[in-house]
Amino acid sequence: MTPVALTRSGRGRRVVRGRDGVRLAVTEHAPGRPGCPTVVFLHGLCLSQLSWARQIHSLVGRYKDVRVISYDHRGHGCSDPGPVASYRPEQLADDLAQVLAGLDVGGPLILVGHSLGGMVALSYLARPCADRPVDPEGLVLVASAAGRLAERGLGKLLAIPAITALCQVAEHAPEQALRAVAPPVCAMLSHYGGSGPSRRSTVAAVVAAAVTTTPVGTALGFLPALRSYDAYDVLGGIRARTVIINGEVDVLTPPEHSRDLAAGIPGAEHISLPRAGHMLPQQAPHVIENAIRLAMTSAGRPIAATTRQCGSVADRSA
Repeated sequence: MTPVALTRSGRGRRVVRGRDGVRLAVTEHAPGRPGCPTVVFLHGLCLSQLSWARQIHSLVGRYKDVRVISYDHRGHGCSDPGPVASYRPEQLADDLAQVLAGLDVGGPLILVGHSLGGMVALSYLARPCADRPVDPEGLVLVASAAGRLAERGLGKLLAIPAITALCQVAEHAPEQALRAVAPPVCAMLSHYGGSGPSRRSTVAAVVAAAVTTTPVGTALGFLPALRSYDAYDVLGGIRARTVIINGEVDVLTPPEHSRDLAAGIPGAEHISLPRAGHMLPQQAPHVIENAIRLAMTSAGRPIAATTRQCGSVADRSA
């Protein structure tokens, strides 16, 4: 594997260079001990590692022997932008490999991915063994998919020619495009966001910050790759203890995607939240925290595939 450039950037902060030189902003929240579990958080499109703040705080406060790492994908948060052609899950999987190698991460490893972050985890598992510094023993996939994004929910918009036109408009008038896109996106996600006004306001604030702070080139640059993304072939070979979580009213990655994941990954547990949408790290934080603990304590232990319908998000997240 290509040597990885690693520099320090303040307490707990690191900079890892991707294979093409793109600088990735990495945060090591807890160092753990040799041989202890390492949890790596992978955020979604137009978000950043800050979207995992609740889960990171919970892990660091509860466990002394768990290493906790998060980072910003290229083009997001404090990481460098990359060439538009590099905005695809496969490249982000290579970035993940560089982060794991740069921080000398060993096992047991638990990957926690939301939306695009889950797709990055699956793309990482699709890489040849020689290109994976360490294989995860635990996997938590939150509101994610293995492909067919253009066939379901709002993802159907990826299949229409207007997406190409939107990309062209954004290239020439990024600020105007953001001002036009942000309000309806925030309103839509907050509407489908959760079971109470406080949760909806939290979701709306997170989405508003994401849409208005992420470069338009990043937000739109990933769309062509998402249209063709397909990781179905890798599902049957996954041996990590896997927990899949989805919201039943998610219009970005509808429940069918999670059902496909659960059906394809041996022994996966599937948790479905009836009144939840896409922003599950904020809508149902305790559900995700419990899934991470399950993945840590039971990594590598085979179980029968199960699907659970939770009574409500509030019940699971109180």
